[in-house]
Amino acid sequence: MKRLVVLGGGTAGTMVVAKLAKKLDPKDWSITIVDQDNQHLYQPGLLLLPFGVYEVSDLLKARTQFFPPQVTFVRGEIDRVEPDANRVLMADGKLLDYDYLVVASGTTPRPDQTPGMDDPAIWHKSAFDFYTLDGSVALRDALAAFKGGRLVIHITEMPIKCPVAMLEFAFLADAYFEKRGIRKQVDITYVTPLEGAFTKPVSSAKLGGMLEARRIKLEPDFVIEQVDAEEKKLISMDEREVPFDLLVTVPLNMGADFVARSGMGDDLNYVAVDKETFLSKKWNNVFAVGDCSDIPASKAGSVAHFAIDLFAENFVDYVQGKPMHHKFDGHANCFIESGKGKGLLIDFNYTTEPLTGVFPLPVIGPMPLLKESRLNHMGKLAFRWIYWNMLLKGRKIPIPALMSMAGKRVEPVK
Repeated sequence: MKRLVVLGGGTAGTMVVAKLAKKLDPKDWSITIVDQDNQHLYQPGLLLLPFGVYEVSDLLKARTQFFPPQVTFVRGEIDRVEPDANRVLMADGKLLDYDYLVVASGTTPRPDQTPGMDDPAIWHKSAFDFYTLDGSVALRDALAAFKGGRLVIHITEMPIKCPVAMLEFAFLADAYFEKRGIRKQVDITYVTPLEGAFTKPVSSAKLGGMLEARRIKLEPDFVIEQVDAEEKKLISMDEREVPFDLLVTVPLNMGADFVARSGMGDDLNYVAVDKETFLSKKWNNVFAVGDCSDIPASKAGSVAHFAIDLFAENFVDYVQGKPMHHKFDGHANCFIESGKGKGLLIDFNYTTEPLTGVFPLPVIGPMPLLKESRLNHMGKLAFRWIYWNMLLKGRKIPIPALMSMAGKRVEPVK
């Protein structure tokens, strides 16, 4: 019997076992998934929790309710992988031998990697992340108590999980403080290491214009050196300073520490893989999917969804000695909350930037691309039901895994 071990029971790992349990004969295969706890977090909801859209209970479910019955769940901390010996060593000393390994351990914010950011005097007191549940809850309370001053929204370095989320936070904060009647008392600055609001020319121009229209200052090309916790200011490598009263930041994102201990990762603990098949560049029985890989795509749930649709087909062929014909193109599809019950939608891949037009069907859409609409906002909220009831259970969602140019318009940057 062949042994498949999946490391990580988040979005990517759960979809892997849900898909492969339907394709691999249980008489010939054992499937094991490993995670340190039995709590699955709906990560897109962390953006909306500080604004009162969700409660904590809306974002948590037991991981085990999404694992197929033939899948074995091992709960515990991973010490390291020994890929040359085809085994995983758990922190409690238990060994898991495998024939094939899928690493799906995600990425996490690391405020400890920036001097001063995690100083106890400010961390989760006047400086917050919302990419963790604790950070999102603390930020919710801080926003409710905030009466005015300098709000700084900051990205440390790319890549980060869900790269549009900080823009969404900026738009939502603008609407939130306007609703409270104190927007004129809040100075908002968006600080980014990028040269513009986003990574691609068309979308960067559009989103940058939206920041300007909301009187949100843009501080681009800001490579942070440290956070001065005593003076409450960001200091860049070129000695620029941005003071804050309330800081909302994305710390440096890094892969799991066990990846580093295993000698499997780069400087940020991401596993090097072929960007089209997710096969390790070093070991021929190791794959990495989701946020833990080094593919040049957004670290977002939609990327994991589209990628694993293709990965599952490829894996079945690969273990049978057949070529992997399905080549992932980096497809990402993201709703962007823009405040006041509206949102945008972007659709792009490795080579094609977000464009205007309609999605998913040409002419009729019905969802506009790179344009605010009530429908896009409703799509964002509806996705939580789709996530719990379809995505994690491996059910087919009628959106192609590979990006289509249908309905999109190529326009020059103005």
